[in-house]
Amino acid sequence: MQYLLHIDTSTDTGAVAIGADGKLLAIRTNTETRNHAATLNVMINDVLADAHISLQQLNGIVVCAGPGSYTGLRIGMSTAKGLSYALDIPLLLDNRLTLLAYYACKQHADASQYISLLFAREKEYFIAVYDTSFTCILSPQHIMEEQLNILVKNMANTAIITNVPDIANQLKFNNLRILQDTQINFDLWVSYAFEQYKNGSTVNLATAEPFYLKQVFTHK
Repeated sequence: MQYLLHIDTSTDTGAVAIGADGKLLAIRTNTETRNHAATLNVMINDVLADAHISLQQLNGIVVCAGPGSYTGLRIGMSTAKGLSYALDIPLLLDNRLTLLAYYACKQHADASQYISLLFAREKEYFIAVYDTSFTCILSPQHIMEEQLNILVKNMANTAIITNVPDIANQLKFNNLRILQDTQINFDLWVSYAFEQYKNGSTVNLATAEPFYLKQVFTHK
């Protein structure tokens, strides 16, 4: 049995989970918004107890590395890197935009494109686009509002997962399917990450960094 610990501190609510051979075994979430530093290690201990395994039985660490809260991402990444180093096990990083698009793909398998679009701040977004074989056709990135329709021009039969309000009036697509639940689906993430693990899609522990995507200052 291969056990992977999953960590997500990219949003206000943090979560940790244990996957066993691609199946969700246990999950814990916090209810103390933006309090990841105080709750993350407690949740890790709790989820290990729920799964009836020890730290030493883990085979890898998987982190949702962004985009998201700068402080939250640093907390999740530093915890994951510390555990990975101490246990001498591989580290895997997943982009939140990829995970959300993967969920959209599973919900609308007949769509031609799958877009993740998250609000960054006023008139700024995070975006990624994938095709029917889940090949990335627009890599996860930060864009300004005026770039949005240029990047997705002429798309049709598209499934989009987003927290941007009134998106249907901004994207004049034919057959646009909108999903507004932008929480990570842990069953799908555990399955997706296990395939990455089996394929050896790990990162260099020394150089691994969160996916900030956005510069500290984008405009005045």
